[in-house]
Amino acid sequence: MRDRNGHPAGRQDRPAVMTDVAKLAGVSHQTVSRVLNDSPQVRPETRERVLAAVAELGYRPNAMARGLVSRRSKVLGVVTFDTVLYGPASMMLGIERAARAAGYGVSIATIERVDRLGVLDAVNALADQGVDGVIIIAPQLYAEAALHDLPAQLVAIAVESGQDAGLPAASVDQIEGTRLVVQHLLDLGHRTVWHVTGPSGWYEARDRLEGWRRTLEAAGATIPPVIGGDWSARSGYDAGVTLAVEPGVSAVFTANDQMALGVLRAFAERGIRVPEDISVVGFDDIPEAAYLTPPLTTVRQDFDEVGRRSMRLLLQLLEGEIDVPEPPPVVPTLVVRASAGPPAGGSNR
Repeated sequence: MRDRNGHPAGRQDRPAVMTDVAKLAGVSHQTVSRVLNDSPQVRPETRERVLAAVAELGYRPNAMARGLVSRRSKVLGVVTFDTVLYGPASMMLGIERAARAAGYGVSIATIERVDRLGVLDAVNALADQGVDGVIIIAPQLYAEAALHDLPAQLVAIAVESGQDAGLPAASVDQIEGTRLVVQHLLDLGHRTVWHVTGPSGWYEARDRLEGWRRTLEAAGATIPPVIGGDWSARSGYDAGVTLAVEPGVSAVFTANDQMALGVLRAFAERGIRVPEDISVVGFDDIPEAAYLTPPLTTVRQDFDEVGRRSMRLLLQLLEGEIDVPEPPPVVPTLVVRASAGPPAGGSNR
């Protein structure tokens, strides 16, 4: 399939087009189109010949033209919110990776206010772009109302939303992740575990609080008062100042690693050794967690797997499948490092 100069036949200085592929493969351009759109109405040997021509010419199908044929844009919309928090940002990256692997582009609508109107505005903007479907990262309770008011014809799923969202959803099992890390502290001999919670408007904060409480109740342990936080290291620092003077504290579970960082700083300034005096654990396994002083015991979420399950669920809906089962929550893993140990003297301080 090469010309007299040794170049692929039909190769020109311009990018290859579908007619070039058809000429090289010895088929019609309609047959090339069928192959590129995975039509079953093509013989295997013809399909192989067309794909070989595509590879030899370096042909790249025009996404817009294919969309006109298939009535799909091969672009998905993602609604997310303006944040630098590790969990939501990593969730977005996992979804992008899964979309690319499935042959889809991603159009992102970032909202500043996470409420019904903000979410609906973003969804409508993506729908106007002709996206095939929408993934809504909705970890805050304020967004729930919008998920019940989406356009009827829109194919959409949610990520990290509550059970009452009214949409198929992919999520991480926050309660099980919390159970793993709190049970680890109890197994080390701590009589109870104090908790620095995330903000009340977040599903993840709510579920981690519930997982902490359930685990202590199942162990017959005393449930201490909750120390409020807002995901930030600053709020963790303030919580650490409070906990440093609280009698009987031997173990602390913070709802994310940034707050654990603040707790560690507050304890260090007051001469409290971790884990010798108080154990500290977090949630998320941020990239810096292994390099804190001491390295932080925490919970790792598989955001790539959440992205894959999100894409699988959305594609099933796009194919017109009905009664698609919601994927089970992704179970996180416990990452044991040096910030947790037995209580001093075998009992609470």
